[in-house]
Amino acid sequence: MKPEKKIGLFVILGIFLVSLLDSLFIVPQTGQAIVIQFGDPKRVVQEPGLHVKVPFIQRLVMYDNRLLSLDPPAKEVLLADKKRIVVDTLLRFKIVNPLLFYQALQTEEMAHSRLSDASVSSLRDVLGKHDMKTVLSPRRTEIMAQIRDEVDVKAKAFGVQVIDLRIRRADLPDETSQAVYARMRSEREREAKEFRAQGQQMNQKIKAEADRDRVKILAEAQKKAQIIQGQGDKQAAHIWAKASARDKDFYAFYRSLEAYKNSMTDGKTAMVLSPDSEFFKFFKALPAGVRK
Repeated sequence: MKPEKKIGLFVILGIFLVSLLDSLFIVPQTGQAIVIQFGDPKRVVQEPGLHVKVPFIQRLVMYDNRLLSLDPPAKEVLLADKKRIVVDTLLRFKIVNPLLFYQALQTEEMAHSRLSDASVSSLRDVLGKHDMKTVLSPRRTEIMAQIRDEVDVKAKAFGVQVIDLRIRRADLPDETSQAVYARMRSEREREAKEFRAQGQQMNQKIKAEADRDRVKILAEAQKKAQIIQGQGDKQAAHIWAKASARDKDFYAFYRSLEAYKNSMTDGKTAMVLSPDSEFFKFFKALPAGVRK
């Protein structure tokens, strides 16, 4: 065979193989395909496996048939009680009509944008009918289901089914949070001042009661001491009287010695008395009882 014929045969064989390979395509279990010819969709292939198309003329657009997630940016929403909250949501959707999806959106990025706008619109519509207390109550699940249903109705127009929508977080805006924190702080400071004032009042009350009890105890103690001292003085006087009755001369002598001691032992007392004074009678002679 001539070389020219061999080259031509290889070229024809190569074109055939390329055409054969381009005409075959595989749809995976997790995908679905649309066959496009000159920009127009010709058919939808959702069955997994090996399929055929016209080579070089037709092309494929593949979409995922699994659940897809969308995390829209957090948005500020005005509630029915005129309070503002920042809502962060999570959306799960699925492409159920790839032909309608291709005609309306073509790409998943465009679907994310449309679904994000739809979810924000439904959030504001639904949450705008409820107050803060209701949004944070067990009715939150019911509210999320209502938002999901509204977004699903809008998504069906471009071949998408919204499976679930969750409010992951609902917070106050930063400026509102700061105002709330400031109000809470002022309330706590006010309560702390009240507690301190009450504590000081109780402290003064306890001190006053303690001082009153102290004065009362001291007064009672002094009263008892005076009573005991009076009883002691009475008993001492009785003893002295009894002793003096037994020996009057000795009692007189002892009382004189006590008088001498108290008047002369400090070293500063100066007395001018007559030697014949009754005060010095025991300096002259001892009593008869003492001589014995």
